Amino acid sequence: MESQNAQAASGYSSLKMQDTPATATDSHSVTKRLQSELMQLMMSGIPGISAFPVSDSNLCQWTGTIAGPDGTPYEGLTYKIAMTFPANYPYRAPVIRFVSPMWHPNVDMSGNICLDILKDKWSAIYNVQTILLSLQSLLGEPNNASPLNAQAADQWDNNKTEYKRSLMAHYKDIEELGED
Repeated sequence: MESQNAQAASGYSSLKMQDTPATATDSHSVTKRLQSELMQLMMSGIPGISAFPVSDSNLCQWTGTIAGPDGTPYEGLTYKIAMTFPANYPYRAPVIRFVSPMWHPNVDMSGNICLDILKDKWSAIYNVQTILLSLQSLLGEPNNASPLNAQAADQWDNNKTEYKRSLMAHYKDIEELGED
């Protein structure tokens, strides 16, 4: 009986030892992935989008900006976003919210975003660049079938002049936001 307990304890110990390196490896792979995505984003030079880690010590917290697309009510405006990457990224979507006040059918007043690729349509093939481009596209092409802000959705569909007025009433330039 004693040897069975010793074997069980020994087996448990070896399982715990195997778990620890896997967690460290997972963390390392997330860090490597985010470093790679940062380099890809910096090298792409795509106008109107940017993102980078808030600090060198935590690659899982990023800040970014999205410029409103030309030909939309958001043209000429720039919005600040916050991105938090989970420990199992890219297998789970990052949490992204608008820090800048936002008037949009798919963004609530707290900055939460309703975008399928950040929820049930997430795939590990997405990266920071594709997320930023999708958010930028969403500004000009809201999904009014699934609004978080019903009033904005109604204005978008029925009164673009009132929509633009509401948008500008909520807008704050990034410099006005200060540091979070």
